[in-house]
Amino acid sequence: MDLQWLKPLLGRPAPFTTVYLDSTAANTAGGTDSLDRWRALRRDLEQQGAPISVMEDIGELVAQPTGVLGSHGRVIIADAEGVVVDRVLAASPAQSQATLGPVPVLLPAAQAGDEGTRFLLVEVDRQGAELSWSDWSGLKVAESEVVEGDHDVLHKVREGGASQRRMETRAEDSWERNAQSIAAELDRQVSERSPELVLLTGDIRAVGLVRDAVGHHVRERLVVVPGGSRADGVNQEAFRANVEETLREHRARRKERILEQYRIGHGRGEGAVTALADVVDVLRRGQVQELLFAADSLQPGSVLREARLWIDKDPLEIAVSREELESMGAGGDAGLVPADVALVRAAVAQDAGLTFADNGSVELMDGVGAVLRWSDDSTPSTSVPSQSADTNRLRSVS
Repeated sequence: MDLQWLKPLLGRPAPFTTVYLDSTAANTAGGTDSLDRWRALRRDLEQQGAPISVMEDIGELVAQPTGVLGSHGRVIIADAEGVVVDRVLAASPAQSQATLGPVPVLLPAAQAGDEGTRFLLVEVDRQGAELSWSDWSGLKVAESEVVEGDHDVLHKVREGGASQRRMETRAEDSWERNAQSIAAELDRQVSERSPELVLLTGDIRAVGLVRDAVGHHVRERLVVVPGGSRADGVNQEAFRANVEETLREHRARRKERILEQYRIGHGRGEGAVTALADVVDVLRRGQVQELLFAADSLQPGSVLREARLWIDKDPLEIAVSREELESMGAGGDAGLVPADVALVRAAVAQDAGLTFADNGSVELMDGVGAVLRWSDDSTPSTSVPSQSADTNRLRSVS
């Protein structure tokens, strides 16, 4: 999962106010809505000493509807100067929460973000297409536009003879040229904006022509989804179910690709590491391509939930002890924070992704592992227990 949307938080002035809110609308007259939940959280933040101006800014945002139906959440993160991140989450938090601290609490947002997929929906007919970009959560349309072809001989005639054949040929040519125009626009926009998926639907003939005309960078993201159309009369509920199933299958494939990389690297003893201290080691060296957490790693009593790590101002200044942090030349602004906070912060800083592994799908000591961009002789090996993964040392970080 891409964590780039969290990167604007790096280097911002503390303290950070992190709010995770269940934004699901109340279904009954006695239900609780987002504003009620926010008021309760605001009282918690007031007791923690959050800046009044920041709480006012957050309250104004919460008062604005998300535009999403059904169960969903929202994460709002502010620094000392104001709101930096405001994002709708595909999954609502089990419990709304608000925290004031020296660093933002990123993991719950990442967990919810794992259920999101940013995609481009392309609904085509023989004349043009409607392009709809999802927001980062994949829950709603953020923007849309219409792309029209410039060839207008669109329908075959039924007059017979040579005249009919000429008109049919011209109609086929118009369809192909319009498809090429749509494909060219898709090539341009996908190259610039890189969605995870391009969902193509609509008139069967137009879908085939556009699919054949797009370039490789679109084709490798493209999935044909049945049931959609630019015309009225579409069964929206059935089409929406087709889209949701396509997104679920994509997320499953996305996760499995990462887990397979980890299995191969772990089996070879290179290209992947596990155990908390070893993951800390490769994170501060900028080696991590993908950070892995076990699905149950944050349950009460788990190593990762109980562990604390030392950090400094630079997100890659991370260590299991203060002495280790100081040996790196850091420690001027040293602080002890929950391990998951420090790990995700360091992953964001080096453009790493984050994957949550289902229980039993891979072997993760301490509930954490990493797929590496590169390895050298000093990289901890998973083929044999390494010194940095020593059990006694791990206890020292908790």
